[in-house]
Amino acid sequence: MVDPRAVIEDFLDSHDIDHEKSGEQSYLLTLPGEKKLQTHVALIIGEHSLSINAFVIRKPDENSALVHEWLLRKNAATYSVAFAINEVGDIYLVGRLPLTTVTEQELDRVLGAVLQYSDTSFNPLLEMGFASAIRREWAWRVSRGESLANLKAFEHLVS
Repeated sequence: MVDPRAVIEDFLDSHDIDHEKSGEQSYLLTLPGEKKLQTHVALIIGEHSLSINAFVIRKPDENSALVHEWLLRKNAATYSVAFAINEVGDIYLVGRLPLTTVTEQELDRVLGAVLQYSDTSFNPLLEMGFASAIRREWAWRVSRGESLANLKAFEHLVS
C-alpha cells in the first residue's frame, strides 16, 4: 500500500493548497471559496481510514430545526462527506475514506466536494440560522454610514 502521507503531501504541494502539518498524521488545510471565503479542513490519517473534517458554520442562533432539516436533505446528494453537528451544535462536513482509496484523484474529488458544499451552503445557512443578526448588523451599519458590501447577498432580508 502506498503511504497516504506521501500521497496527501504530494497532492497539497502540487495544488498549492495552504496547509500545515499537525503531528505525524494530521494536516490542516485552508480552502479558498467565494461565498465562504475560507473553509478549514482537517485530514487525519487513522489506522484504517482518512478522516475529513471541515468547519462550515457555528451553531445557528435561530431556526435550528429548519437548519437541521435542510442539512439532512442536502446529505442525500453529497459525495464522500455529510453534514454533521458537534456537541455544541456547530456544523461540519465529515467523512472517512479507506486508506487504500487515498489517491490524488480521490483527494481532488473529496476536497472539491467539501469546498463546493461549504461554499454553496454558507449563505442559505446564514439566512436560516442568523437572519435576525444579519438584520441588526445591517441596521447598525446603515446608522453609522458603514459599508454594506459584504452583506449585499442578504439585502432581501431587510427589504
